[in-house]
Amino acid sequence: MAKTILIRGGRVIDPAQQIDEVLSVVISDGKIAAVGKQAPSSADDVFDASGLIVAPGLIDMHVHLREPGYEETETIESGTAAAAAGGFTAVACMPNTAPPLDNDSGVEFVLRQAARTAHTRVYPVGALTAGRQGKELAEIGMMVRAGAIAFSDDGDGIADAGVCLRAMRYVGMFDRLFIQHCEDPALSARGCMNAGATALRLGLSGISATSEVVMVQRDITLAAQCGVRYHVAHVSTAGAVELLRAAKKAGQRVTAEATPHHLLLTEEACATYDTNFKMQPPLRGQADVAACLEGVRDGTIDCLVTDHAPHGRESKEHEFAFAPFGIIGLETALPLFIRALLEPKVIAWPRLIAALSTRPAELLGVAGGNLKVGQPADVTLIDPAVEWTIDADKMYSKSRNTPFDGWKVRGRAAGTIVDGAWRYRNGEVAVP
Repeated sequence: MAKTILIRGGRVIDPAQQIDEVLSVVISDGKIAAVGKQAPSSADDVFDASGLIVAPGLIDMHVHLREPGYEETETIESGTAAAAAGGFTAVACMPNTAPPLDNDSGVEFVLRQAARTAHTRVYPVGALTAGRQGKELAEIGMMVRAGAIAFSDDGDGIADAGVCLRAMRYVGMFDRLFIQHCEDPALSARGCMNAGATALRLGLSGISATSEVVMVQRDITLAAQCGVRYHVAHVSTAGAVELLRAAKKAGQRVTAEATPHHLLLTEEACATYDTNFKMQPPLRGQADVAACLEGVRDGTIDCLVTDHAPHGRESKEHEFAFAPFGIIGLETALPLFIRALLEPKVIAWPRLIAALSTRPAELLGVAGGNLKVGQPADVTLIDPAVEWTIDADKMYSKSRNTPFDGWKVRGRAAGTIVDGAWRYRNGEVAVP
């Protein structure tokens, strides 16, 4: 590892310090040493960032690394390689593994594996309930001590309001983020795509938008009783966005995130029965997409995430109704957010960087999200102009389940630095 890295001539965007200008960044011994117009005359490693954006390391706060239990679809090593190639310096991994991350041993396992094999920082998200069954609380306090930075039963929402309230109170005691997968199972039933005319035409069972809205409404009411920091995962409906907007205006501690697919695609994409368009929550209608875009524009939606969910090719080759939910996204997120948000001028680069870096760091309470002197040197370099074609067969992820294969896009990571060390450079992921 080079002791001193000089990144010169790039457009430095650091929302935390309201910086957006061409500057040099100096990294020394794994820390940010200087950000300014003046650069040292020499360094161990000089990187010319002309034409590039230099940003705080991107943080994806919603990723499924599948280890332990589903290593055939992804591992901590392969998933973080994909993250580094996508420009992410840190990921928060969800607990729906086998066994679930519902105790301190599970959290410690992930951290040990990450220390041994990961290309980026890995932050475990602990389960809220034992076995993610929504009945009894998991060992939340012990998981906090072991290193869990947030809690969620992602993949399932907690249907029982009493259990949910107790979980909120307990998570609130430790000031950790409570992340809810908002879907009332009594209303979503066994649906496989958005309920409505399109599902009826295709002969597929539907998942009602009401199932998301009802749980968001209930949880906002419950969260107000205990002051927990409440976060809605992968918001997808206009009704949920409006409820979050009203709660924020009322001063509640509520936040939310959105994915590229819910900002770019609608339920009509399912018309070919291609299971790579099957995700949870499902692709919604055009009005929902418009509402989510407006939610990003006005700040109702705080963060942008991938919900990277790898599945083996054979499992996605089942009939639409029986195939698993989810798509991969770490290596395609940047160009897709550029397509969804920057090209139509919904937001500009500083807001995009804030939603992909600064805000996730704040919500999770982790290092990063800024380029302040003395902070760990987690840096992402972005080429905003490069044009390329997404090719699922050339990804670092072990899985290939993306609906964006073959899309011609613009923008991608040009370099990823974690703790002062290059993890992605010249199109290659470095050995951790």
